[in-house]
Amino acid sequence: MSSPWLQRFTPRPHARARLFCFPHAGVGGAVYRQWPVALPAHLEVCAIQLPGRANRLQEPPLASIPALVHALLPALRPHLDLPFAFFGHSMGAVLSSEVARALHEGQGPLPEHLFVSGRRPPHWPSQDSLLHTLSDGEFVAEINRRYGGIPREVAEHEELLALLLPCLRADIAALETHAPSPSRAPLACPISVFGGTDDALTPREHLDAWRSETSGPFRVRVLPGDHFYLNAQRDALLADVAATLAPLLTDARACETTT
Repeated sequence: MSSPWLQRFTPRPHARARLFCFPHAGVGGAVYRQWPVALPAHLEVCAIQLPGRANRLQEPPLASIPALVHALLPALRPHLDLPFAFFGHSMGAVLSSEVARALHEGQGPLPEHLFVSGRRPPHWPSQDSLLHTLSDGEFVAEINRRYGGIPREVAEHEELLALLLPCLRADIAALETHAPSPSRAPLACPISVFGGTDDALTPREHLDAWRSETSGPFRVRVLPGDHFYLNAQRDALLADVAATLAPLLTDARACETTT
């Protein structure tokens, strides 16, 4: 898997299904580095790596959800030869659901399951003031107030902060300027929605609102924690994901995809 858009931390040449993981704003696919250890051996984890971070640091970040979808799709399509699912947290929830929708509209294969986490549906407008138009100091302070997402050692280190800000600003701008129609037809794939009990940015009402995004099975699960609950609750979250995807990993299903 040579595409710069995809990171495969534990190659699984005999995988029967793939889980594509979309990270939250400002970070790269490395946030999913530990996930393969806790998931079944026949499920290959492929993390999405957006421009402007890690090995793609020299590339300008894209500040538009449609632009990201348009650029990502050609890189993703060759790897949809196995049954697959999407997982996205926060910004990743929006991007993964929009990629699924683009696949649907292009008559491509759909994910067998869409897992979204810590985010309201794409068509729900925010009630908060815009972040991406703020000065650097105000931007960092407000990001930390809302999300707590910039470690203190980074926020207080000018060189590290200078590396982080361009992609974080682009990601926040992409989210804040994305305004799809609320009347779009729903997806056909099942959706599971996760959130944290103490995530003030994503209350249960926001999680439940994903119901309108699918005509298929739908469920919500809330785990203890804040917006980044999935760090402390990784074992419980991945056990749920593994159980949900277990039917994709059976010998019978694998045989169907190769005949």
